[in-house]
Amino acid sequence: MDLDVFVSAHRAEWDRLDALLRRHRRLSGAEADELVRLYQRAATHLSQVRSSAPDPDITERLTHLVARARSAVTGAHTASWRDAARFFTAGFPAAVYRSRTWWVPTALLSIVLTVLIAWWVGTHNEVRATIGAPEELREMTRPGGQYESYYSSHPAASFAAQVWTNNAQAAALCLAFGALLGIPVLWVLFQNVLNLGVGIGLMGSAGRLDTFLGLLLPHGLLELTAVFVAAGTGLRLGWTVIDPGPRSRRTALAQEGRSALGMALGLAAVLLVSGAVEAFVTPSGLPTWARILIGVLVELAFLGYVYVLGRRAAGMGETGDIAVSDRSAEAPTAA
Repeated sequence: MDLDVFVSAHRAEWDRLDALLRRHRRLSGAEADELVRLYQRAATHLSQVRSSAPDPDITERLTHLVARARSAVTGAHTASWRDAARFFTAGFPAAVYRSRTWWVPTALLSIVLTVLIAWWVGTHNEVRATIGAPEELREMTRPGGQYESYYSSHPAASFAAQVWTNNAQAAALCLAFGALLGIPVLWVLFQNVLNLGVGIGLMGSAGRLDTFLGLLLPHGLLELTAVFVAAGTGLRLGWTVIDPGPRSRRTALAQEGRSALGMALGLAAVLLVSGAVEAFVTPSGLPTWARILIGVLVELAFLGYVYVLGRRAAGMGETGDIAVSDRSAEAPTAA
């Protein structure tokens, strides 16, 4: 394509479209039809320029022109409660379901690594000696010690807010840094696994593993699942940088990035539930079996939400991305 000739041939159409857009609320019927026709032609021109002669200045002008025209033709989209309901009943569970091939293996490997770390810490005196002095470890693991009092050290409401903030930040880091080939995600995940494994190992060596699991499981099942989902999604986003598949790398990253952003919002809600359980159920006076049962039921509810609603929505083509009408025009990709 000779870009100069192409621009000369179509500049008048672009200028006319721009003029119509400046007063699109006062157009006659014929002018409105003309605006739609010029919008369609400009979208075609944008695809041609992107695929054959991607000049940044022309591409930028046409991108803005097409976006303005699309808004004028289709009308601006206003978020509503219906959008929120659709997100939580279709978009978010479908996105979690679609990423299961990443977060399920991430969860399994993390659990195995946690068990190995816990065994290593619990069975080797020299390892525990590097963690702290014997009196410090006894203070941490004794009845009423740091591990046990942690859950009741603050008022329940403020503790729930603190827990939710910390966990939401960890999940957001996994999703935000996934595009960096997933390497920061592995570090965040390892830190969580290490802390959990050390805690289990220390409490196990003190003969109080049952107490520790009774405090961990009520909220930890859902909390860890949310972290694993975030980590798996971040790793998938990192892999998209390496292998975008049949899509262009830019398109693939845009689609997966938008899905990951939605995932962050959904996981914030999930972590809000786990934070409430951690603040109000974990330190409560309920029997251990009752607290664990609540945690198991909450976890099963989330898995059912993903594997029932999410599977159904994914089967209907839902991906967790924004609606097609709200996406930028995409250039065709050569086969």
